[in-house]
Amino acid sequence: MAERPTRGRPSKIEQLPEQVRVFLNAALRDKGNTQEDVREEVNRQLSELGIPEEDQLSRSGLNRYATKMAKIGKKMQERQATANAWVAKLGEKPTGDIGKLLIQMTQTMAFDVAEAALDEEDPASLGLIKELALTVQRLEKASMDSLKREKEIRKAFAEEAADAAEKVATAAGLTREAVKTIKNDILGIA
Repeated sequence: MAERPTRGRPSKIEQLPEQVRVFLNAALRDKGNTQEDVREEVNRQLSELGIPEEDQLSRSGLNRYATKMAKIGKKMQERQATANAWVAKLGEKPTGDIGKLLIQMTQTMAFDVAEAALDEEDPASLGLIKELALTVQRLEKASMDSLKREKEIRKAFAEEAADAAEKVATAAGLTREAVKTIKNDILGIA
């Protein structure tokens, strides 16, 4: 049995007229509809538009599409729930933590896209590979910038703490050498 060539050819769903595809996606999201009811209505709309029966949706084609859309929807809901949980947890913490979280989440999503491209029958396009590489490069830069900012904030905080400690130690009558030792310990100077 010879295989039908499908590489590079858009699916029947991708070829649907825009208004029919919008209806299809909305009908699939409505849990009150069965796939068979949705398929019959889509094919009725296609018949009215003069689309021949052989170019209409099959049960298996619609099922593959619905399954794929359900998986995508589930992943989106899971990611949204995860993001909401982390933002709620980190809401009171410095923005650097949220920035790190967003960078990690974006790295995970880029990995998921790359992994999904490997699972597809069609190889990843050069454009997708280029976009992923650019995304990884930008994430690495953002991570380095975040780390640099965090170090600068810590240094500024340590300097403020050292100055405050110096004033308190001097007011308490400690020797100049003891004040210097305390200040150097706070600043991390050996």
